Amino acid sequence: MAPMATYAVLLRGVNVGGHNKVPMRALQELLASDGHRDVRTYVQSGNVVLRTRLGADALAARVESLLAEAMGLSVPSVVRSGPQLAEIVAANPFLAPGRDPGRQLHVAFLAADPDPEGLAGLDPRRAAPEELSVRGRDIYLWCPEGLGRSKVMQGVERRLATAATVRNWRTVTELLRMADDGN
Repeated sequence: MAPMATYAVLLRGVNVGGHNKVPMRALQELLASDGHRDVRTYVQSGNVVLRTRLGADALAARVESLLAEAMGLSVPSVVRSGPQLAEIVAANPFLAPGRDPGRQLHVAFLAADPDPEGLAGLDPRRAAPEELSVRGRDIYLWCPEGLGRSKVMQGVERRLATAATVRNWRTVTELLRMADDGN
């Protein structure tokens, strides 16, 4: 039997503008009833930290299946392990003295490896003063005018041929804290 591991599950596009409503308490209960342990949610935008014996890909598929069966929703799920979250936080290229991460720093989590041609087409120079840095399945975003006005992320899922979900830096660091507490 596989050992238990801690993961963050990031649901794409839930509870935004009245669409894909997923009450966090119901989500927590659904995942706990499926055998996952220490299931905790963070804010209303589909962030879950849990412990499970499933691997990341199997967990993402299972969560998507549960949401479809129990709530009738087709919601992409992106999963990162506790150690992956720690690497993401440690590798952030935009943390610097004088820069306040506040609402300007984000991470786009990709569900799969990005299409190389699409990746080559991500050009932050066309959207200055925005900046981006791609590291594997994660894209760090510096959006000084806010993510809502970001030009560099427009059409990114289509270009990269994978689902993506974006979290602000506060959420990323809180998910890491929660994952660390779960170990």
